[in-house]
Amino acid sequence: MESEKKIGVFEKYLTLWVLICMSVGTIIGWKFPATQEFLNKMEYAHISIPVAVLIWIMIYPMMLQIDFSRIKYIGRNPKGLIITWIVNWAIKPFTMYFFVYLFFKILFSDIIGSLGNEYIAGAILLGAAPCTAMVFVWSYLAKGDPTYTLMQVATNDLIILILFTPIVAFLMGVGNISIPYDTLFFSVILFVAIPLFFGYWSRSYVIKKKGFEWFEKKLLVRLKNVTIGGLLLTLVLLFVYQGDKIIANPLHIALIAVPLSVQTFTIYAIGYGMAKLARVPYSIAAPASMIGASNFFELAVAVAISLFGLNSGATLVTVVGVLIEVPIMLILVKICLKTQGWFEGYSLEGYQ
Repeated sequence: MESEKKIGVFEKYLTLWVLICMSVGTIIGWKFPATQEFLNKMEYAHISIPVAVLIWIMIYPMMLQIDFSRIKYIGRNPKGLIITWIVNWAIKPFTMYFFVYLFFKILFSDIIGSLGNEYIAGAILLGAAPCTAMVFVWSYLAKGDPTYTLMQVATNDLIILILFTPIVAFLMGVGNISIPYDTLFFSVILFVAIPLFFGYWSRSYVIKKKGFEWFEKKLLVRLKNVTIGGLLLTLVLLFVYQGDKIIANPLHIALIAVPLSVQTFTIYAIGYGMAKLARVPYSIAAPASMIGASNFFELAVAVAISLFGLNSGATLVTVVGVLIEVPIMLILVKICLKTQGWFEGYSLEGYQ
C-alpha cells in the first residue's frame, strides 16, 4: 500500500505563519509608526523597493521549477490543458468579480462601506492570477501526474504574460476602479516577465553545468528556505501598514474571506466537473482543477502594492487570499483523493 504523501511543515502551517506575521507586523506598525515613514521613502514609480526585492526572492525560485521543454508535448493530448486554460482565463476572473461584487457591494455593503471598491480591486488581481507554484504541492498530495502538471503550469505562465493585464484592466473598468495602467503593465514585466526569463535561462545554465540531479536536490532545496524567508518578511512589512485597519475593523478579515472561499470551491467544482465530463484521467483532472482554485498570490500582492499601496484595502484582500488558501486547498485535496473512483477507466494514453 502506497504511503500517505505528506506536505512540508511550512506549507502545512502556512496559515499559522501568516497569522504570526500579521501579529508581528501589526504590533510594529502600531508601536513604531515611524517605520511606515521610513518605508515610504524607499519607493520608485509607486513600487516599494524593499517589497519588490522580497517578492522577487519569492517568485524567482518558483520560475526555476518550470520546465518549458514540456510545451512541445502539448499536441499529444491537450484536453487537460484546454480545461485548465478555459477555467483560468475564460471563467475564473469573471466569477471572482461576480462573487466579490455580490458580497462587497450588496450583502456586506452596510458593514464595509467605502472600502468595497478597494476590496473588489484586490479580488480582481487574485482572480486573474491562477496558481503557478503551490499547485505543485497540491498536485503531489492529490497524486497528480507531475510531468503533466509541469506542462499545465508552464503554459499558464506564458498566458499570464498576455492576458493578465487586459483582464485586470477590463474588470477594473467594469467596476469603475481607476488605476494607472502603465504601472499595471510595468508590474507584470517586473514580477512575471523578468523572473520568468531569468528562471528559464538560469535553469538551463545550471542543469547544463551541474546536472539535473544537483539542480533539483541541491539548488531548489536551498532556495526553498530563501523563498520562505522572503514570503514571511513581505507579510510582516504588509501588516506594518495594515495594522491600523485590522485593529479598527477586525471583522473585515472574516468578511473578505467569505467571497474568496466561495470562489475557490466554485472554480474547483467547475474544473473538476469539466474534467469528469471530458473523461480526463484522475491524475490530470486533480491538478487541472486546483490550478484555477488556488492563486498566484505573490503576483497579486506585488501588483496590489504597486497599484494601490501597502496600506490599501486591495493589498489586504490579497493577503487574506494567502491566509485562507492552505486550509481550503487541503480540503480540496481530500475531496480529490476520495473521488478518484469517479475517473476509473479513463486512459492515461497520450498524456505521458
